[in-house]
Amino acid sequence: MITCPAWRGERYAVLGLARSGAATVRALLASGAEVVAWDSDEAKRNVEGASYADPTTIDLTGFAGVVASPGVPLNRHPIAAKARDADVPVIGDIELFAQAREYMPSHRVVGITGTNGKSTTTALIHHIVETAGISARLGGNIGLPILGEEPLPLGGIYVLELSSYQIDLTHSLDCDVAVLLNLTPDHLDRYDGFEGYAASKARLFAMQSKDHDAVIGIGDAASAAIARTLSSRGEHLHKIAPGVCMDQSRWPSLQGPHNAQNALAAIAACQALGVPEAAIDAGLESFKGLPHRMERVGVVNGVAYVNDSKATNPDSTAPALAAFDRIHWILGGQAKTDNLDACRPSFGHVCAAYTIGEAGMLFRDLLSNDIPTTYAENLTDALDLARAAAEPGDTVLLSPACASFDQFRDYEDRGDTFRGLVEAMA
Repeated sequence: MITCPAWRGERYAVLGLARSGAATVRALLASGAEVVAWDSDEAKRNVEGASYADPTTIDLTGFAGVVASPGVPLNRHPIAAKARDADVPVIGDIELFAQAREYMPSHRVVGITGTNGKSTTTALIHHIVETAGISARLGGNIGLPILGEEPLPLGGIYVLELSSYQIDLTHSLDCDVAVLLNLTPDHLDRYDGFEGYAASKARLFAMQSKDHDAVIGIGDAASAAIARTLSSRGEHLHKIAPGVCMDQSRWPSLQGPHNAQNALAAIAACQALGVPEAAIDAGLESFKGLPHRMERVGVVNGVAYVNDSKATNPDSTAPALAAFDRIHWILGGQAKTDNLDACRPSFGHVCAAYTIGEAGMLFRDLLSNDIPTTYAENLTDALDLARAAAEPGDTVLLSPACASFDQFRDYEDRGDTFRGLVEAMA
């Protein structure tokens, strides 16, 4: 794990003990800090060495910080006022990582944020860096608590996916390369409108040294406005324009216009890091993608099978429909909306649709005027129908546009089931 001598003898409160919170408690304790921890779930109050008390009920005077989970809504949680009254900063595990950097072997950090595409771009940059033979560590919002990772050797690169919530809790992270992919309205219950959300993302660049590199997608007005504020950086500002034509045929896991933008951002970030072009090319070609996100799980008799189970709403499914031609589309489950309007621009890519689950009948009725659609009830039957109809060169795509809880434990269970059925075909 990552530790820091500056934390020795200090007192911290840790609020929220899921993966990042538990890793934070362990890192602080290993560094010689005193920790008061809390989670509303009693089962999570199990890290040996910590004491347990709700930080909203204790005297925080003299504490070095309250380390809050990104899931704690600071705009309405009482801990914000409690900490402010005690003059104690509310921070997150990424801020602790930033504080520990000066005690770690010399390294660089890439921080990636944006509304969409963060996980894919983060994983892609990490993969390219490792392809180049450089030690790299993945962490942050992608699901790997960075304080729980072992420090990298000299010259390593930390690649961090950062949500707006994590940026809100960070004050001193100076990324060598900071990436903003895009901005669309999201998480507005936590911010003072869209402007507040965009300002949160922009702080990633405000924390940077002026001679460090910024990579910004300028396909939306809010991101373009942030890019304009950084124009004085000159050659250290890299703008990713939308609609750039690229040959993605050699990148099987990076299909579609949205992945073209993700790839361009990753390329710019890796170039800023000095990664050789040959390694960038090799990394793009060998990248396998993220599990359950446009994941190519097999090719059987010339037909590609793609697992996009993580697409749990129509907005998430739309990029997958845009990425392939001649699609046999499996969709349905527990609906989050009563329409598929976000997917409509790519209906022309779909040869046939097979609907399943609670939303199966609804989606069949929504699609039947535009696409040959069959209600198949369950995933096994839908896949059998798609397999029988598909021809070489076609794609069978599981992109449900729905939650999974009607028939599966979660989207991962649904995707794993699809993968197993495809593997059984071979």
